[in-house]
Amino acid sequence: MRTLEFTAAAADAGQRLDRWLAAQAGELSRSALQALIEQGQVLRNGAPANKKDKLAAGDTVALTVPDPQPVEAQPQSIPLDIVYEDDHLLVVNKPKGMVVHPAPGNPDGTLVNALLYHCRGALSGVGGALRPGIVHRIDKDTSGLLVVAKDDAAHQGLSEQMAVHSIHRVYHAVVYGNLKQNSGTVEAPIGRDARDRKKMAVTQQNSKYACTHWQVLERFGRFTYIACRLETGRTHQIRVHMAHIGHPLAGDAVYGPRAVIRELQGQCLHAKELGFIHPVTGQPLRFSSPLPPWFTLFLERLRKERRE
Repeated sequence: MRTLEFTAAAADAGQRLDRWLAAQAGELSRSALQALIEQGQVLRNGAPANKKDKLAAGDTVALTVPDPQPVEAQPQSIPLDIVYEDDHLLVVNKPKGMVVHPAPGNPDGTLVNALLYHCRGALSGVGGALRPGIVHRIDKDTSGLLVVAKDDAAHQGLSEQMAVHSIHRVYHAVVYGNLKQNSGTVEAPIGRDARDRKKMAVTQQNSKYACTHWQVLERFGRFTYIACRLETGRTHQIRVHMAHIGHPLAGDAVYGPRAVIRELQGQCLHAKELGFIHPVTGQPLRFSSPLPPWFTLFLERLRKERRE
């Protein structure tokens, strides 16, 4: 059990407590916070708070977060698209809509559940009970290539390559607007959005260096089809960087315009190329994943609109 303390600034005056607290404690959903308020785990100026309380400047809010209950991911028979596999690692092609590992709101049906079943539990333990074998992640609505470690030596070797940015990762995306140049680089630090802790943002506050190289593949006027090579691998990096330069990803409900392209069911982003040195054998490995049908159908629609 731990207690988090926050102080309301002058600009926060008048905000409803539960909404304000959700922005401060980004690790917890608003519904989870409301439950804690009802349980008396939130004190405002030393007294039990009500979720509808209106804040005043200088209010102190103490939030007691109970210790998480121990959870362990369970094997589930879920089909996997395996691109490569040996005794030390495997490369999978994750479909759009699949979460990588269990988390609040997604306790099962994840890539980890499928991997535990396929590998009969033989996955690296470095990531812990909920993230066995997971060296890097891609978002739920992003499809494409992911490398998974079966043993700790492979996990450590791959993590070291990630740390020095030597792993080759190229994503394909469709962004809003017509990029002026044919290629470019976005070099801007990424951290938690101070106004919405569930989002990432380009910021100087508590951020990490991030670099994305992009190249135009095809132009459609209102949209541009691009390839992005990651030099670093920050959370939501491509989505944040492209939105930062005024070209958010098509279908992105978080960083894009309010009028979302619903047919995409999430951002138009695919992890297409993945390359690294095998951490045990030393062999260079390079993989490429074809664009999934939902991506190619969207491109075909844009090409048809361009012709008309």
